[in-house]
Amino acid sequence: MTSPDSFALNCPLPLRHDTIQMAHGGGGRVMRELLEGLTLPAFANPALETRHDAAVLPLGGERLAFTTDTFVVHPRFFPGGDIGELAVYGTVNDLAMGGAEPLYLSCAFVLEEGYPLEELQRVLASMGAAARRCGVQIVTGDTKVVDRGKGDGLYINTAGIGRVRPGLEISPRRVVPGDAVLVSGDLGRHGIAIMSMREGLAFEEPIASDCAPVHELVAKLLDGGIEAHCFRDPTRGGLASVLNEIAGEAGVSVTVEEGSVPVSGAVAAACEILGLDPLYVACEGRLVAFVPGEQAEAALAILHSLPGGEGAACIGTVGSGVPGRVTLRTALGTERLLDLLSGEQLPRIC
Repeated sequence: MTSPDSFALNCPLPLRHDTIQMAHGGGGRVMRELLEGLTLPAFANPALETRHDAAVLPLGGERLAFTTDTFVVHPRFFPGGDIGELAVYGTVNDLAMGGAEPLYLSCAFVLEEGYPLEELQRVLASMGAAARRCGVQIVTGDTKVVDRGKGDGLYINTAGIGRVRPGLEISPRRVVPGDAVLVSGDLGRHGIAIMSMREGLAFEEPIASDCAPVHELVAKLLDGGIEAHCFRDPTRGGLASVLNEIAGEAGVSVTVEEGSVPVSGAVAAACEILGLDPLYVACEGRLVAFVPGEQAEAALAILHSLPGGEGAACIGTVGSGVPGRVTLRTALGTERLLDLLSGEQLPRIC
């Protein structure tokens, strides 16, 4: 489970609904209220208060990163990936966002009665190949079968453990004015790939998900001497949601230059047709990095030299304006607020 974007443990927000709302399943204001108002007061502890994609826990003389996530994507097979790859890469990426070297994963399956064994075999093979690509081992797991009609085919839960480098601290709270905001590649591919498959849409230029691991990008940045302050993968809620979460936790403002945000022509066109904002559309193989401004060019040079980082760009800066405020500076020089959505543009994309 990705760590919540805000932790008002002593002052939970009032919930606006008395039931879970499917349209808001995974991000936005309503999910934040659910986490702050119910979940966090029940589980309050120092590890949760880091508000990051993985908890960093001391063990002997080392520090381990620990994360968990559940994958319910529909459809389960999509251009550029499938639910099995997504489960492995998503968990590996969450560990990497804490600066950890991914080591071990667990996986648990919730299967609906009647689910085809041939399809399950495809998913398992995909997960195995993804784990080998990432250099991790799937070492434990569980399987449950629910009644026909009660499970939507297949859900996968994964957990991951990684090793954090000595002395390394990657946290939203380390983001400071003067930092540069980098992204490792073009945005929005995963969400649009899912939407096109789900709705049976065909675009002139096919759009495949960016589903991929990013842990090697993180490792190379750290090996290259980049003093990264924070990493985050822009999954549910996309880039805009990530920037809001981190700006709020760090107590800083962020200004994004619209002309610097990499969005492919195909994704931009699809978003225009569908009425979506690409800044809120999910990625599954990209990272957002906050680095000291003076190291931005060096960090970009490292990313550009690596598979998966060829399209990296510096998209904005961190300032000392209104804490938690994220603005987009347009090509005309005007600014508009990039706020958290009340729900998600695209539910069930991971």
